[in-house]
Amino acid sequence: MSELNALIQSTQQTLERIARDFTPAVFASSLAAEDMVLTDLILKAKLPIAIFSLETGRLHAETLAMLDKVKENYGYEIALYRPQPEAVEAYVAQNGLNAFYDSVDMRKECCRIRKVEPLGRALAGNKAWVTGQRRAQAATRTSLMVEEDDPAHFMTKFNPLADWSEQDVWDYLRGNGVPYNALHDKGFPSIGCEPCTRAIEPGEDVRAGRWWWENPESKECGLHVVDGKLIRIKPVAA
Repeated sequence: MSELNALIQSTQQTLERIARDFTPAVFASSLAAEDMVLTDLILKAKLPIAIFSLETGRLHAETLAMLDKVKENYGYEIALYRPQPEAVEAYVAQNGLNAFYDSVDMRKECCRIRKVEPLGRALAGNKAWVTGQRRAQAATRTSLMVEEDDPAHFMTKFNPLADWSEQDVWDYLRGNGVPYNALHDKGFPSIGCEPCTRAIEPGEDVRAGRWWWENPESKECGLHVVDGKLIRIKPVAA
């Protein structure tokens, strides 16, 4: 537990530095386990870091229910950013509602419309953004740094939980009575849009249920990618 306490203290210090030196800053929450750790730390400390979520129009009911849980537990209303209706309508009309199953390009275009474009609006005008990404989550995130330069949005990106393990996350949630997405109890360690997320089998990678029909190397939605490459290419010295 002493190791977890050290992680918590380090994460708190990172969040405090963001609030002090990078105002205005925002936290992009997927409403999953990692993001509830950060939500708890931010709101309990009353840090001036605004929290938002991307409401893609294809989320699970359990994920949407987390919005009310956060409001009930913390008295905080998470801001929602939605895709442009005309872009969604055009994609569906031209390709079909579930065209993302047809190819990686079709899937990434759906992610661009439902997630990447709304993210750009959510980040506009801020100096930094915070994510709940961890190195242990996927093969595409092994080089993740706590602080990185984000050339796509011309700001700094922070991943305060980069060093946390899956066990660390759950020890924190349970030890502090933090509400979490009910899907986690149904075999969903990683949660995205409903048609693109499935429960995993014992022993599978934690992100095996995300876009399970694709190779692990392509499993990013585009929120952290520029010109086909992950944007965490320039670590920033603390």
